[in-house]
Amino acid sequence: MDSPIKKKRARGRLSREMIEDAAFEVIEREGFAGFSTRKLAAELGCEAMSIYHHFPSMAHLFEAMVDRLVSQLKMPDPDLPWRQRMRIAVLDYRRIGREHPAFATYFLTYRMNSPTCLAYIDNIVGLFNDGGFSPEMAARLFRAVGYYLGGALLDETAGYAKGPSAVTTVSDEQLARDFPNIAAAGRYFGKAEFDTTFDLGLKMLLDEMERIRDGANAE
Repeated sequence: MDSPIKKKRARGRLSREMIEDAAFEVIEREGFAGFSTRKLAAELGCEAMSIYHHFPSMAHLFEAMVDRLVSQLKMPDPDLPWRQRMRIAVLDYRRIGREHPAFATYFLTYRMNSPTCLAYIDNIVGLFNDGGFSPEMAARLFRAVGYYLGGALLDETAGYAKGPSAVTTVSDEQLARDFPNIAAAGRYFGKAEFDTTFDLGLKMLLDEMERIRDGANAE
């Protein structure tokens, strides 16, 4: 049975949007490592050369896909309290990564230098500036929040969410006997606990940012 994308393709000319839609579908189904032009063309029901007419290389396609995701990130209402604005921005970025788990690893390690990405980064750095931080501190906090977000998303999309990586695993009985601390903590490592753990870390970050700002203002 033809996919919805292939049916849409049959009703009209191939477009950049169709190609991007299909690329997201294939990557999430096959995994990023399993993605290829051949599989993308099969998903679209076209020849590979038709794709290259719109995207000269896979790098051009992936850039367009990143730009598409970044363009969905909206800056919070400037009338909201600063802490709330920062929390909204962080959670919105996390949402994008979690909605595209197979693409997330590429998305998170992509160096965002396109105009679309630079505009987003400029706005986020401006959000730190709005919080009353010096240019240096705004830059350092921007990177620190990025470290937290990137690590969390990698873990949630490609880490423990995927199960064990080791070939040699242990039984529940051995885990309880030999690694009691992990056994006791294990229930809090699962997917059902991701949101609670992330919110805890984000609260700690926001608390510390406000402490730094308030301390600087008091000097």
